[in-house]
Amino acid sequence: MTESEVLAEEATGGPIEEGGTFASDVLKLAGGITLAQALSVLVAPILSRLYAPDAFGSAAVFNSISLIVGVLACLRYELSIMLPERDEDAANLLAGSLAFVLTVAGLSAVLILFVRGPILRLLNVPDLAPYLWLVPLVILANGLFLAMNYWTSRKKEFGRLSIVRLFQSATTNGAKVGIGVAGQTHAGGLIGSTALGSAVATTMLGRRIWQDDRQFFMRSVKWRHVLAGLKRHRKFPLFDAPSALLNMISWQLPALLLSAFFSSTVVGYHAIGMRVVYLPMSLVGSAIAQVFFQRAAEAKIKGDLSHVVENVFQQLVVLGLFPLLVLTVAGKDIFAVVFGGRWSEAGVYAQILSPWMLLVFTSSPMSTLLRVFERQQTALYLNSVIFSSRFLSLLIGGYLGDVRIALCLFSVSGALVYGWYTLYILGLAGVSRRHSFTTLLRYVLYAMPGLAILLGSQLLGVSATVVTSIAVLLVLGYETAFVFRNPEMIALVQRISHRHVADGSREV
Repeated sequence: MTESEVLAEEATGGPIEEGGTFASDVLKLAGGITLAQALSVLVAPILSRLYAPDAFGSAAVFNSISLIVGVLACLRYELSIMLPERDEDAANLLAGSLAFVLTVAGLSAVLILFVRGPILRLLNVPDLAPYLWLVPLVILANGLFLAMNYWTSRKKEFGRLSIVRLFQSATTNGAKVGIGVAGQTHAGGLIGSTALGSAVATTMLGRRIWQDDRQFFMRSVKWRHVLAGLKRHRKFPLFDAPSALLNMISWQLPALLLSAFFSSTVVGYHAIGMRVVYLPMSLVGSAIAQVFFQRAAEAKIKGDLSHVVENVFQQLVVLGLFPLLVLTVAGKDIFAVVFGGRWSEAGVYAQILSPWMLLVFTSSPMSTLLRVFERQQTALYLNSVIFSSRFLSLLIGGYLGDVRIALCLFSVSGALVYGWYTLYILGLAGVSRRHSFTTLLRYVLYAMPGLAILLGSQLLGVSATVVTSIAVLLVLGYETAFVFRNPEMIALVQRISHRHVADGSREV
């Protein structure tokens, strides 16, 4: 059966195979993520009026600490769960990952107990003192979820993950609004709500996996097999773990160093700015990355990896390019309208960071190829360069006392590194770099008329509300035009739109 016949069958209500197509799996996972992020977007203007920038800043520092330690919760063995041919071997890797989560969470509790004071002084966040005890609990919940997430992905239960993500977002955002309306508008409200959402997601996913696979785990998991699996995939803790730690620290450096050099208010502006700049990636990029990892491993064996990578690269360019270019042009006006006048500085930060984020968006989902080719060493070297460039950029800006200079250096250096990274990944998969550049240039040209309209409106001095309205209409028009010009997307949206809710309700 040809691809067009398969798509026609799916569009008309024919049977779908258990695994589904790449795009259908992406849409299943992206469905819940999109709704989850939509909730976050809807409540963001409310939260920005309930909580002050310094509250967001302190919460961002808390999240940074939790994420830096949490990235090592499984010692990166969670990634190996996708690789074995036999589910029995993968189950033993899952057991090993969960054991490391318990260990790391326990050690983090001891660490917080003894170095709590120095942490607060170094990062200039004394108001976090009452909440640091939550760090080990958040690490535990997120680590358990991470390991179970990859087991669920291996089983291709993407609809289940979608529903869990939606419940997590609803719990987190509902708690933030409720606590804020009750008058508790300090950082603790934001921190506690995030911890609650993580606990709910982990409990939901764990309960379902235990119900479905308990007997299989009891038959398959043996300590000698766990140890054998951990030894077989030792490259993950040896190379991928340091690489991931460097990468996570690199991502969290702005919050930590901006807090140390400036204030929680500046960190709050950056946190909201990054949240919006990061939105295109979090909406679809993470879903593409998760499904791409599984598809890429199969495609490498079948010999059609270049086709898969080229197709994903084009999807990422189409989905991310225009919204980020619009944010680069009109970020300050958009933030002032959506979040309130006191957040216009966060819009400036978003404008500065958007060009860098475009290249992050196009490269990060495909970075799992390094694991497929077992080139963890390359990721380690790359993340060392990324960490160094970010640290120096923020350090220079901090010593100069100018946060905008710090972010400009951060964005420019990051764009150069991720631009090279994208070319490397494409070359690794055997994709023509010239063809990829042509694809990128073509969609830049498609974006120019819309950007010209937006710039013209600003030059004419129209209000921020009008500029924001024009920006929203242009983005909606651009993305809608893409969907309705792509037969595969049309077929899959029609098919999944009326099956996704039913499928998801059965899976959770």
